[in-house]
Amino acid sequence: MSWVIAITNQKGGVGKTTTAVNLAAALQAFGRRVLLVDMDPQGNATVSAGYDKHSVERHVGQVLLEEIGVTEALLPTDPGGFDLLPATIDLAGAEFQLVTRIGRETKLRQALAPLVEDYDFVLIDCPPALNTLTINSLAAADDVLIPVQCEYFALEGLSALLDTIEQVRVALNPDLGIAGVLRTLYDARNRLAQDVSGQLRQHFGDRVFDALVPRNVRLAEAPSHGLPAMFYDKSSSGAEAHADVARELIKRARKRGKLGKPAALRQGRGGAAGRD
Repeated sequence: MSWVIAITNQKGGVGKTTTAVNLAAALQAFGRRVLLVDMDPQGNATVSAGYDKHSVERHVGQVLLEEIGVTEALLPTDPGGFDLLPATIDLAGAEFQLVTRIGRETKLRQALAPLVEDYDFVLIDCPPALNTLTINSLAAADDVLIPVQCEYFALEGLSALLDTIEQVRVALNPDLGIAGVLRTLYDARNRLAQDVSGQLRQHFGDRVFDALVPRNVRLAEAPSHGLPAMFYDKSSSGAEAHADVARELIKRARKRGKLGKPAALRQGRGGAAGRD
């Protein structure tokens, strides 16, 4: 079974896209078939995966408007090995056009339906705002992964996101759950970061990932080279942290019965293989 996960936080600057791209690469390296869907008109996940967003001809916006089929827009990533459904600035225009469409909130779910079972994980990088694109992402997902920076306003923003998730449950996707809460841009020397981390543990319990993603220069540099961190500097703390997150996510998938054998042991679409 495939696990469709929307990676979202309505607050920007929390490492959402960094999480999406590096988790996709790490899961693929562990032999899992992965699709990364860029649902942000900024196209940062597309750039971080190695593509010039200004040169991409077929993209998720066209898929949502049903101008092309989803498989026509898929791109391979090398290095990385995962598949990418890219975004460009034209996605903002597509969002505007969706407003008048019947069933506009479920266009992504409908588009992914024919191929979702070709993958072990489908990761959706959401925009940092509550809009039609975010609602589409949440309607298409099984669960939400929430990156949270351990700072003063983090819990306030998290409360708004939980309200949004509940509204989507009621209106569109009753089975939508929380895959986990990931602490990002973490600085263990900061007392406030420790306090917020403790509050997250208290509120979410074991849904908080044990792995912490630290502030890391190499992790911040990697997108400008169009590379996931593990291919830019595998020994960096940022790359190692995302490998740890991927291991935890694989364990959680197994507990849910959503994961079979690695791609190395069966036929599949995924390109890279490894061990977990």
